[in-house]
Amino acid sequence: METESRTQNLEQTLKDYERDGVVRVRKFLSAEELREIRREIERYIQTIAPGLDASEVTLEADGRTARNLWRMEKHSPFFDDVAKRPSILELVRSLVRGEPILLGTETFNKPAHIGSGVPPHQDNAYFCQTPPDVTTIWIAMDAVTGSNGPVFYERGSHKLGLLPHKASGVKGNSIGLAEKFNFAQPLVGLLEPGDALVHHCQTIHYSEPNRTAFPRCGFLMVYRGAHTQTDPALKNVYDAARRSV
Repeated sequence: METESRTQNLEQTLKDYERDGVVRVRKFLSAEELREIRREIERYIQTIAPGLDASEVTLEADGRTARNLWRMEKHSPFFDDVAKRPSILELVRSLVRGEPILLGTETFNKPAHIGSGVPPHQDNAYFCQTPPDVTTIWIAMDAVTGSNGPVFYERGSHKLGLLPHKASGVKGNSIGLAEKFNFAQPLVGLLEPGDALVHHCQTIHYSEPNRTAFPRCGFLMVYRGAHTQTDPALKNVYDAARRSV
């Protein structure tokens, strides 16, 4: 559900994560860490992203504004260093039931007025890992309100197993649940800058578009346990969906 910081009450954080598949951690970043990461994201957008392959940057419908920055740690040592800070790995090690392997650092930018939505899905339809010991730390760079595109997570849905997915037609989120899912008890990810949501790779979630004047950027770090392996059948489904967009 929620705790006060990443260094407080680790036992309760893990208990809530196991039960709900998502936990909110207040003040995951200090004010200085938040300023530093914000500054580096902006620098990345201005000086690194323009030179990258299209597979590393997804744009919004305007064709100019970044929707997603992918695999940032491959192009900036700063983001690789952030994701490997000992205090973060200490938390992740328990969440993924083993030694953490970084799958990627990325952003979901949700720019003001034009930020696009994300269809209901489970992350493991993208990650294709077995066992599903994969977690995402989703950190708010901006305030996340009820109207600028918060993420909705269905509590306990990670216990349903991986549900069928199909191509969504959404660039940057090429795969979504194959059938309509009714959210009965969602956690709505309302956050202050520096707060985080930590979710299991099989927790069902989605977000609405941002039609407000306020941006809603999220910085994400994704980890798997070193013991997980890629499931070829799941990977084939994902690759087919990605090619269809």
